[in-house]
Amino acid sequence: MLTPEDNEIVSRVGPGTLMGNLFRRYWTPVLLSEEVPTPDCDPVKVRILAEDLVAFRDSEGHVGLVDACCPHRGSGMFFGRNEESGLRCVYHGWKFDYTGQCTDMPSEPPDSNYKDRLKIPAYPTHESGGIVWAYMGPKDKMPGFRDFGTEDLPREKWRARKTLQPMTFMQLMEGSIDTTHPSWLHMFGAAKDIQDDGSDAPGVYNSGMAQWLFWWHDRAPRVEVLETWHGFRAVGLRKTPNGNTHARLYCFTLPYTCGPGGGGFHVPLDDNQTFSFSFDNIHTERKSAGVVGGQGGLAFPGWPYDRDNLERTLENDYLIDRESQRNGTLYTGISGNFGNQDTMARQTSYTDRTKEHLGTLDRKIIMMRRLLINAAKNLAKGIEPPALDASLPYAKIGTPDKVLNPGEDWTILGSENDPNPISSAGGFRIAAPPQVT
Repeated sequence: MLTPEDNEIVSRVGPGTLMGNLFRRYWTPVLLSEEVPTPDCDPVKVRILAEDLVAFRDSEGHVGLVDACCPHRGSGMFFGRNEESGLRCVYHGWKFDYTGQCTDMPSEPPDSNYKDRLKIPAYPTHESGGIVWAYMGPKDKMPGFRDFGTEDLPREKWRARKTLQPMTFMQLMEGSIDTTHPSWLHMFGAAKDIQDDGSDAPGVYNSGMAQWLFWWHDRAPRVEVLETWHGFRAVGLRKTPNGNTHARLYCFTLPYTCGPGGGGFHVPLDDNQTFSFSFDNIHTERKSAGVVGGQGGLAFPGWPYDRDNLERTLENDYLIDRESQRNGTLYTGISGNFGNQDTMARQTSYTDRTKEHLGTLDRKIIMMRRLLINAAKNLAKGIEPPALDASLPYAKIGTPDKVLNPGEDWTILGSENDPNPISSAGGFRIAAPPQVT
C-alpha cells in the first residue's frame, strides 16, 4: 500500500504538482496528426495534464498548441479563425502564430508595437508516427525528442490511434502491466479446448490463440522484474501444457509507456481521465512476421468475444450476464470484447491506495510507482529525471512473447542486447482483435 502522501503524488497531474512537473519534463503525446489534417483546418480543443489548450495547423503545416484563452480578455481561441499562418481571435482580431507570437493586432493603432511584445502561452510540438507531441516543461530544460521507432517511418505508414479511458492515469497504468489477470478476468470456458498450433515448443514466438491456452493452463504466473535505464523490464512466466515455459514480456519507460507490445502511451487528460495512444513503428511489420499462427481465433468454437456494438459502461453495470458468469461461458459475464472487462476492473480499482493489500503478482506495480514517485520527489530537489537522453536506444525496447529455450535468459529478450531482430523489435502495434494486456 502507499502512504497518504505518496498516494496524493500519483493522483495529481496538474501544473505545479509533483507528478505534473515530472510529466512536463518529457515529450508528451497530445493529439493525433489526423485531428489537424491539413493546413488552415479547423482548430481542435485539447485537454492534457489538466490544461485546456487549442491545436491548429497553420498555412505552412506547423502545428501550434496554444492556451485556450486569448491573452487580451480571455475569449476562446477554439472559436478563432485559422488563416494566413496564424490563429486569429474573433473578438478583436488579434492573431498568433504557432510559436505563440502575436503577429497582427488590427484593433490597435497602425504604429503600435504592442503586438511585438505579446505572446500567447504556447508549447513546442513535434510530429512523429501520426502523433503530435508537445513539450510542456521549462523551455531551458527541453530535451531532444525520444525516438520510439517512428522518426524514420514514412508518412504513408503513419498509423496511430487514441482512446479515452474513464479512469485515472495510475489506474490505467496499473492494469496495463498486470500479467496475472488474463488467466481470470478474460477467461472463458472454451479456452481449455484450444488446440496447440505448434506454438508450444521451445524458441517459438506465439500466436494470440496459443496464449489463451497458456493463460488457462497456468493461472498463477511467476512475476519477475528487472530495473533498467528506461524504467524496468518484467515478465510473467507460465508453464505450458507441453511442459515448457512461456514468457510474456512487459516494459515500462518513464513516464508514460507500459504493457506488452509496448502497450502504448497512457497520458492523463487530468486527475480523472486518461488517453491511451498507440502507433505503428519501424519494427511493426518485422515483429508481426515472427508470430506463429497470426492473430486469429475469431472462428474458434466457443469464442465469446464477437463484437455486438452494445455500449457497456459502469453506469449500466457493463451489461453483466450473470448466467454466463455462472455457467462458465465467460468468467466475468461481461462480453462484447475483453477491453470491456479491462475497463471495468481498472475503473473500479482503488484510487485510495492506502487501503490495498498487494501480493507477489504486483511486483511490477510496486516498481512502477516507486520509480515515478522517486523521480517526482527528486525533481522537486533539483535532481534531473531519468530517461531524458534522446540518444538512448528507445526504439530497441521490445516486448516479445516467447516459449523459452531451456536455460534461456528472459532478461535479454526484447532488450537492446537481444541479437534476434524479431525478438528485439519494439512495437506499438495496432492489431485486430486488440491485444490483451
